[in-house]
Amino acid sequence: MTMQAMINEWYPVGLFSQLDSAGRTTALMGEPIEVARDADGNAKVTGGDGRVLPVRVRYGHVWSSLGEPKKELFPIPEADQPGRRFVDVGVVRVRCSPLRAVENFLDIAHFPFVHTDILGAEPHTEVQNYKVEIREEEDEVWATQVKFYQPQAAKSASGGITTEYMYRVPAPTCSVLYKTCPPRPSEWDVITLFVQPLAEDLCDVWPWMALFDDETAMTDLIHFQQTIFLQDRSILENQIPRLLPLDPGMEIPTRADLTSIAYRRWLKRHNYTYGAQLVAQ
Repeated sequence: MTMQAMINEWYPVGLFSQLDSAGRTTALMGEPIEVARDADGNAKVTGGDGRVLPVRVRYGHVWSSLGEPKKELFPIPEADQPGRRFVDVGVVRVRCSPLRAVENFLDIAHFPFVHTDILGAEPHTEVQNYKVEIREEEDEVWATQVKFYQPQAAKSASGGITTEYMYRVPAPTCSVLYKTCPPRPSEWDVITLFVQPLAEDLCDVWPWMALFDDETAMTDLIHFQQTIFLQDRSILENQIPRLLPLDPGMEIPTRADLTSIAYRRWLKRHNYTYGAQLVAQ
């Protein structure tokens, strides 16, 4: 089982707002876990063998680890910014590698074909040049200067606009997306993908958003994001192989896949291989 390097990372295991003393049973990297509130109302996570696991509550979610995390959960400064609406989108279960789920989130080229007339539309299919780097100090993958025409970039958008994106991978199964905020052009909307690895080929995906949008009903914001991800799910569950190939020769990348290439390289560098396929079969 290729999980040793990833065992000391933080993973989302539930929405804090939905926890009660009865708790919920779920899994983390193949181990059954129990997520509940204790007598003081604090989140508590228990492993299958009864041991109490590390816990953090951040970005609306409970986070835990089967190991001993060497660093704190990654920061999202916008989560502390006054005036933003924080949207707990819920959970979508996907029969795919948790690493595949993150990589799909980083893929811009599929917008016109999978999210037609929302995040993309033909003939606007070209991915313009953008910049990708592995930032050594933060040890994160970043893609910047990403621009794409979108018929409806956000629930708050009226009409099509060219949207600018920044993508950030701060942890092996998490990604943070910054995109043009239609009501406040000087700010970024923040949309995250927090992925809970249930097994190497099964995951729970917890999207979360921090937006400047005072107009849209919360249920509409949640529905918009769930619509997008359910469109992705059908693609993810049909990808072969189900695990994410890390051998560069196994899948042929294009110029639009620079973020994916950097993400795979970063995973290999850290031996983050739970959910990965290392050699061609």
